[in-house]
Amino acid sequence: MKASFAALLAALLCVERVSSLMCFSCDNVDANWNCLSIKTCAETDKYCITKYLGGGVGDNHKQSISKGCSAVCPQAGLDLGIMAFSVKCCDTSLCNTSGAISVKSSSLMLAVGVLASLFYIFQTKL
Repeated sequence: MKASFAALLAALLCVERVSSLMCFSCDNVDANWNCLSIKTCAETDKYCITKYLGGGVGDNHKQSISKGCSAVCPQAGLDLGIMAFSVKCCDTSLCNTSGAISVKSSSLMLAVGVLASLFYIFQTKL
């Protein structure tokens, strides 16, 4: 009896437990607080993904955040000052908590762009 129990215990310890990846999931929400749903990913999905799109200035600033599961990791980012786009991915459960804020548009970038444009206009007229 002890030998069969020990064999069963050893077999159970050797079997690797398979757990599916879980990610936060939402489509085109305006804030991370609106993206708290959790989705169990398919076996083919290896990454949690966050897509961020934002643009505008001041009160006219709009943003869209989408999150979910993905089989591939198409990580990318573009920040043009008044408009930004980002795709971030990670590979552990519930790791896509942020809204990819590292590429949100900044007022400093906008100011530098405006000053450079004004400098160029005034320099070409002189």
